[in-house]
Amino acid sequence: MVGRLTLWLGLAANVAVVNMLLVVSPYPGSSLPFVLGRFFGLHAAMILALQLLLIARLPWFDRRIGMDRLTAWHRWTGFTLLWTIVAHATCMVVGLAMMSGKTLAGQVVDLATNWEGVLWAMFAAGLLLSIGIVSARFARRRLSYETWHLIHLGTYAGVLLALTHQIAVGTTFTASPFARAYWWTLWGVALGAVLAGRVLLPLWRNLRHRFRVTRVVPESDTVVSIYITGHRLDRLPAQAGQFFLWRFLSRDRWWQANPFSLSMAPDGRTLRLTAKAVGTGSAALRQVRVGTRVFAEGPYGAFTAMHRTRPATLLIAGGVGVTPIRSLLENLEGHVVVLYRVRSTADAVLADELRALADARGAELRLVTGPSRPVPPTGPFLGPDHLLELVPDIRERDVFVCGPAGMTSAVLRSLRQLHVPQRQVHTERFGLAG
Repeated sequence: MVGRLTLWLGLAANVAVVNMLLVVSPYPGSSLPFVLGRFFGLHAAMILALQLLLIARLPWFDRRIGMDRLTAWHRWTGFTLLWTIVAHATCMVVGLAMMSGKTLAGQVVDLATNWEGVLWAMFAAGLLLSIGIVSARFARRRLSYETWHLIHLGTYAGVLLALTHQIAVGTTFTASPFARAYWWTLWGVALGAVLAGRVLLPLWRNLRHRFRVTRVVPESDTVVSIYITGHRLDRLPAQAGQFFLWRFLSRDRWWQANPFSLSMAPDGRTLRLTAKAVGTGSAALRQVRVGTRVFAEGPYGAFTAMHRTRPATLLIAGGVGVTPIRSLLENLEGHVVVLYRVRSTADAVLADELRALADARGAELRLVTGPSRPVPPTGPFLGPDHLLELVPDIRERDVFVCGPAGMTSAVLRSLRQLHVPQRQVHTERFGLAG
């Protein structure tokens, strides 16, 4: 709640400042489309800075909001930015054409050839629009994360070109010392946040901790656990329930980054991830050799005990989504109920560890087994009636949910139908690029 409130208050303050700058720096003889063009242009610059902040992976925001939500907001803010850029360009061309008496085509040529910085803006707009199209779902599904990420790096070139344009022709940028201070501060914070969160912090942590693989343990035919050690891991601010982006620095894997949760609470000596073979990247983990160097980005995620609001807890896991649940169970205080949804007991990854932890901590572990389609007498598995039968005091507990997307969505619907307060429901969808 604190993270979201900080973000929204910061956004509201910047909207107020941007609109104030627009009012106090009028452009004499402006047409209405030109005024609208300036309005959209200033807001596009502000939204672009917000975009950078949302994907900067700053630990303070990530622990309180979660990478999945920040990434989702980044995605939707990106589409808002694209439409704002289109509106800015259209209104400016129309407005200037009305003021100069030129045709629209003539005005575009004049802007590109005679206005310093406008040509760079055209390149920036074309680059950002192209990246936006590639980020649309129909195109994103056809690209690997690595390919999409490489293309998406062009955003930073677009940002620099847009900044050059604003400095060259932005009248509100040079309208007053306050305006210059505001825009330089805004861009400095946004670009500095990306540099710190995406580059400097990961480099520093990996140089400091020097992660290496110490064990590779098959948990089943399709699931493997990898144990990782390093230098001074007690100084790594990782919590149970969080995840890292892992790169195993072997010849055939160094370029692949995969998000895997910690499947064991950090103890200051060892980190463990447990993964199921659902793609080429995770399937190849069995071949990772002991001693392989690891580049780990993180820890990330708000799926932690930090957000508990009640003394008692319900943990709901599905499939390999049990990994952060198992990690959380190790550290939670108070009475805990664990519901683990699998097709059969043979599919219950880490079940023995869960039983041992539950016995040691006085928690209740219940395996919910059965195929996805048949309906038990109390309604669908983990439906509202079934959940209420399994956990009668569910409304008095914090509920942590992690599993396949379909199961997670179904459980969240059940919790809403049971009127479990939203502040008591915690979930995080672990992945890359939204």
